[in-house]
Amino acid sequence: MTARVLRAAGRTATPWKNGGGVTREIAAYPEGAPMDAFDWRVSLAEVTEDGPFSAFPGVDRILTVVEGAGMDLMVDGEHHIVDEPYWPHDFPGDLETDGTLLGGPVVNLNVMCRRGRTSAAVAVVRGTVRLSAPPGGAVLAVALEDGAVLDGTETGLDRYDALLTRDAAAGVLRTHGWALLVTLSEG
Repeated sequence: MTARVLRAAGRTATPWKNGGGVTREIAAYPEGAPMDAFDWRVSLAEVTEDGPFSAFPGVDRILTVVEGAGMDLMVDGEHHIVDEPYWPHDFPGDLETDGTLLGGPVVNLNVMCRRGRTSAAVAVVRGTVRLSAPPGGAVLAVALEDGAVLDGTETGLDRYDALLTRDAAAGVLRTHGWALLVTLSEG
């Protein structure tokens, strides 16, 4: 299996325009695409203040709280209490969205997919996980806790390290803690 390890230590923090947090991109496709041209993008966001989310017309979002008490998301006037760690919540990125912290700062793992080009399935897993990318797609595994290893290699993942593959050949990831698995498909 051909897989690329994306280390958390190598990610650059990008401050938000509203000052409410920072984002660290884990991976995007096409690689290096600007915010208005990606097919998909996965990032970690450190949210330190209440405030509006950036609008992403034509983009579907999946937010998973990985640290902290959670958020009250107001999406198009409807409350979504996102207070259970490791529980993915999806919402359209083009609807007006505001976030209120429930008990201090949080870290969210965000998956964004351009509608019509890419779709995503997000699962939080633990134990032995078979990795296999769909045709034309990709699989991204993000260690939420230390201790994940790709079978047949010495490749270990620490917290927030990721493994990206476009390979359809099955590989096995063994986790000692939780990991987030993002399966990205064309269309």
